[in-house]
This record gives sequence, C-alpha cells and structure tokens, in this order.
Amino acid sequence: MTRNMRYSRLFPKTLKETPHDEVSVNAKYLMRGGFIDKLMAGSYTLLPLGYRVVSKINDIIREEMNATGAQELLMPLLHPKEIWNETGRWDEAKEVMYQFEKNDKDFALSFTHEEIVMDLIRKHVTSYKDLPVAIYHFSTKFRNELRAKSGILRGREFMMKDLYSAHATEEDLMKYYWGVADAYLRIFKRVELDAIITEASGGVFTKEHTHEFQVASEVGEDTIYIADGWKHAKNDEVMSDEDRKAPGLKAIKSIEVGNIFPFGTAKYAERMGGYFTDKDGQRKPVWFASYGIGPTRLMGTLVELFHDDRGIIWPKSVAPYSVHLIVISDKQEVKSRADKVYEMLAAESVEVLYDDRDDVGPGQKFADADLIGIPVRLVVSQKTGEQVEWKRRNEEKTELLNVDKILNQLR
Repeated sequence: MTRNMRYSRLFPKTLKETPHDEVSVNAKYLMRGGFIDKLMAGSYTLLPLGYRVVSKINDIIREEMNATGAQELLMPLLHPKEIWNETGRWDEAKEVMYQFEKNDKDFALSFTHEEIVMDLIRKHVTSYKDLPVAIYHFSTKFRNELRAKSGILRGREFMMKDLYSAHATEEDLMKYYWGVADAYLRIFKRVELDAIITEASGGVFTKEHTHEFQVASEVGEDTIYIADGWKHAKNDEVMSDEDRKAPGLKAIKSIEVGNIFPFGTAKYAERMGGYFTDKDGQRKPVWFASYGIGPTRLMGTLVELFHDDRGIIWPKSVAPYSVHLIVISDKQEVKSRADKVYEMLAAESVEVLYDDRDDVGPGQKFADADLIGIPVRLVVSQKTGEQVEWKRRNEEKTELLNVDKILNQLR
C-alpha cells in the first residue's frame, strides 16, 4: 500500500447524502466516507480507504496466527458436490450454501473450508510425525443470508480468516484450541475491543458446543448471559432452564466478532478418511478444529462502536492513515508550506491523507475529515503561520505545533 495520498487523487470522494436503503450506522458511515460501495444486498466493494483498514486488520490477525505456529495458504472457492457429500453437508447446509449446476456437474461456492482442509490432510498426512498441522487463509465466503440488512456485519459475500488445525490427540488439540482463543483476545485488544468468550451452538458445523467472541453493543443481534461463577458467558441459544436461574444473571446485547469450533474426530476425519499412523503403528483419525474471524465484519463492528454524530473515530491501529492534513488557503505561499509539511511527514514514514483540493471550502474539508475519522487532523492556513494546527479526532481542543513536535507526538 502507498503510504501517502492526495485527496484530490483518491477514488472516490465522500457522499453528501446517507444511502436511503441502509439502516445500520456502519453502512451509512462507510458508504458516505468512501470506504465501501454497495453492489447489491449483502455484497460490497472494498474501496481504497476500506481496503486499507481491512488490510491493517488482516496484518494484526496474520501476526497473531503466525505466532501460534500456523502457516498461511490459499484454497479454492469453487467446490465439487462430491466433497460436501462425504460429510453430508451438501444437504445439511443447503439453506446457507450457494449450489448450482454447470455442464451437468454440481458445484458450491465456499461458505467454509473444513472439507477442503480434510482433503488436504488425508492427501499429505500419513504419520504422527506429520502432526500437528495448522493452516489458514484470508478468502471470500458466500452464504445465503436471509437478513442482509446490517451493512457489512451480515453479508452474503464477505472476507473471512479461517484457520484449521489437525492433531494426534485430543489433549494436543485442546491445548492449541485455547492458545488460539488467547490469540483472538489479543487481536481484539489490539483493535481496542473487549471481547467476551461465549459458549454457543455449532450450527451446521458441529453438534458440540463451540465458543464465540462477543462484543457488547446495543445494535448487536445476539443476546449473551453472564452469571456469578461462570468461566464464560453463554449465548441465548445454549441456555438451559437451570442456567436461567443462576445467581447474578445478566443479559447483554452483543455482536459476534469471531468463533472457534472443536470438532473432534467423528464428523470430518472419520467420514473423510483423515487418518494417520501413531507411534505404535495404530491407524487413528486426526483431531480437528476450525477458527474464524471476519475482517470485514470486524471493520463494521469498529464503526458501530467508535463513531459520533459527525462520523467514524478509527482506532489508531487500523485507521486508513495516521494523519489527515488539510490546507486552507488560496495563497500559493500557504499551499507551498502545506506541501512541505506533507513531504516532511512522508519522509518520516508517517501515513498521510492530504486534502489538497482547490475547489472545496474549509467547512467541507473539516466535515470530510470528521466523517473519514483518521486519528489526527493537521491544518495549514494563513492563521497558523509557520506552525500547524493539531487536533485529535476524539477530542475538541486544538493546538499550534511545529513539525518536529508533531513528529514526536505521532511517535
């Protein structure tokens, strides 16, 4: 990604009007700010600003996944019916899958990749010496979502980081499983989210209980419960009558930002022939699990949680740029001074979005800066003289600083 951009060259610009068919905050601000564009319900283009945010989210996820020992690859999105038939999910997941026939053959678009990974395992793992295996990718998922009305929180086509691990023993699986859970908590903390580990059902993935990572939000579609003495929260869908009598029970509206699934051996390995030979020469099925985070969904969650009535307030770690530089003047000397500030920041590897437009007034530039939500706004004008006006997006106060002081504060 380029470190710096002149706003006069950025595609596209902000929109003045809120999209009439969008009700969610994330869709309104992301579309108006020029981060995403809607092709149809549940399907969005990541525009350059949005792609920068998601790329930074992906970099954080990638660092934490690599730290667990996982390796990155990329798997196909077009799958033959036969591989889904091996686990019975061609029929079980029919409602959520996009299935179609072409040239007298049946295919599906990926809504997940357990079957594809198990196919890799059975081809390439023969001995306990080949285990454990942990592989992940960032790719598009397709799901026949009936309620595609929450912006990029609930799409029919969306980006997913999915990790899969295979192990020789249940003990090794669960050790890695909870290690990934810790990695997920670190990821969410790095984007300034306080995630709650929550027991949940396995849906079309498994009959066993799984674990979600939920973030408290009044706009969330989930309800989770916390009670005195519980190690983890519980999703409403797994609450028993006894659970509802627990002391100190508290209900919380929330948004799911990640999930992890311990499958064991039965559903995937045993049905698809994912076997290995242990150190005693015995043939055994691998222990299997998967782990998912939706980077685009995470971007939407951040907007839902971090905004005001003027626009987005990005966490520093994933903001599209570190600094939004604005020049306000029709005098060449002021423009030249702003250009010099831009060049000095760029020379110090500061990511800068520079609003250098001549045909837009100060009010529009300030409104666009608030809408786009970059953490620091810098203004060069006749009034600032040889200094630069500094303002944080989440504060009202401004101050005049020289460039050296600005660089120190940015560091």
